Formats: sequence, structure tokens, C-alpha cells
Amino acid sequence: MTAEPIRLAFVGLGAMGTRMLTAAQAHPDYTVVAGVDIAPRTLDVPVVTSLGDVLSDVDAVYVSTPPASHAALVHRAFDAGKAVFCEKPLAVDLGEARALAEAARGRPNAVNFALSDMTGTIEVERRLPSLGALRGVEVRLQFPRWPRPFQADATWLSRSEQGGFVREVLSHFVYLTDRVLGPLTVESVSSDFPAAGAAEVAARGLLRGSGVPVHVSAFSGLAGPEVYEWTVWGTERSLRLSQWANLSTSDGGAWEPVPLEQTGSDHSRLTLFARAVRGEHPRHLADFESGLRVAEVVEAFLR
Repeated sequence: MTAEPIRLAFVGLGAMGTRMLTAAQAHPDYTVVAGVDIAPRTLDVPVVTSLGDVLSDVDAVYVSTPPASHAALVHRAFDAGKAVFCEKPLAVDLGEARALAEAARGRPNAVNFALSDMTGTIEVERRLPSLGALRGVEVRLQFPRWPRPFQADATWLSRSEQGGFVREVLSHFVYLTDRVLGPLTVESVSSDFPAAGAAEVAARGLLRGSGVPVHVSAFSGLAGPEVYEWTVWGTERSLRLSQWANLSTSDGGAWEPVPLEQTGSDHSRLTLFARAVRGEHPRHLADFESGLRVAEVVEAFLR
């Protein structure tokens, strides 16, 4: 018997919310009931200004508002018995993040970390035993412009209260490292802020997971290419994930590309969330517990 489509509402119709809404409209597991946004929008689904206007008509809610508003919206959805798929970061206030993780226990929940179901992530996990002893992990990020051009309308991203690349981008790679090494501890981290209230322009730090050192180096507003690079160094072999989806390996010589099927997408994470709504626990879907662990590391950079 075919399962009934999950009735889904999208709260926050910026770049990410609109993108995920479009993906859900093409997904057989969902019926998109409405969008919710405080700003007027013209879409091919009804758009209302309050989650309360549609909460009784849906089974699940996707939250993609700025992160300081996540807690109130997620608690409202959970209190109404709805499943929740939340954008990262889970929250900017760690007390709120802990309360959200507690509220999510026993309920269908997910956090949208893009690397959670990427083929590169799964292949890294598969190859990890072949690397020998792990000597370290490096994360390197560069942004010529911040916010990035496709996010230019999201002015909150340029402010330290909720935005910045540490929360918006580094969080994905903290999630990946936590997944590979286990929970991370913070040894020494810091960030540079160009002016009061402005988002960081540099972040550096040393973390550790299962005894393995994790070095972070990230910059914005510089003359250079946009770089997303995560490397795990082993004594026998090393792996590098670059520009989100390109995996390469080295046994001591030049980096060699690893052929991958480029799976892992908005559609596939929506598929995993549908399974969670229906009572499964998909391994490659990030949940609020992992979102909390990431938030604890990320906010340490910004304190």
C-alpha cells in the first residue's frame, strides 16, 4: 500500500526555504500545504504570515528562518505533535539548543546538514579503516565575499548576532568531523571581528575528536578563490573532500580523484526525513542531537 503524502509547511522563504520548498513539490512523499513568511511572497502555494494559520493542516514543518527564531517555531510545532526538519544552526543560544534537543527526543526530527548523505561523506566513512593511524583533520574555508552572492538578500548573515560563516558553513564540516571522529572537544578557538556587530572575517582553532587533532582555518573578504576543503590525514593514506562533493586520495604522492556517483541532495534528504516521519531512524540524516553537538563547538568560536 502506498503511504499517504506527508503534508508539509515551509517557514521562512529565503534562498534555502524556497529551494527546499521547490524540491518538496517535486517529491512524491510530500504535499506542500503552504509557505510561511513575514514578507509578502508570490508562489504557487498559499503563503501566510503565521505558522499558526496552517499548523493544524500539516504533518511536518520545515524551519528555515534566521536561527535566533528557530526555538520558538520548533517548540510550537513539537507542542502541536508535528515532525520538524530544521535548518542549521539549530540555535545560536546554547540553552535554546539544549532545550530543542531535549524536546526532540522521541519525535521525528532532522537538521539539514548538506554533508549528511553526500556520497563523499559515505565513502570517507567506508575508507577510514584503510588510512592507518589518523594524524589529524584539517578544515580550510575561504570566501572572497561574505555573505556569498546567492545570499545577498539575507542581511542577517553579515551580522554577528545570528550570521557569519562559522555558523553558516563551518558548521557543516564540524558535523562531518563529529560524524567521523565522534564528539569533539574544544582546545583553543577564536575569531576576528572587523567592527562591533559585524560577522567574523577570520576563525581559527584546534579541536580534538577521539584524540585526533582537528585544525580549522577560515577567512572571508580576501582576494582569492572560494574554497571548501576538509582533509583527514592518515599514516597509510589520506582523503580530501573539496568544494563539497569532490573526493580525492593520496598514499604519499599526488592527490588522485575518487570517482563518485554524485548523490546526496535536497531530494534525498527529504526522502530520509519522510522515512523519519514514518517511524524509521535513517543513519544518513542528521538529528537534533548532532545539531546540538555542532552548535556547542561552533558557538565556542564566537564567544
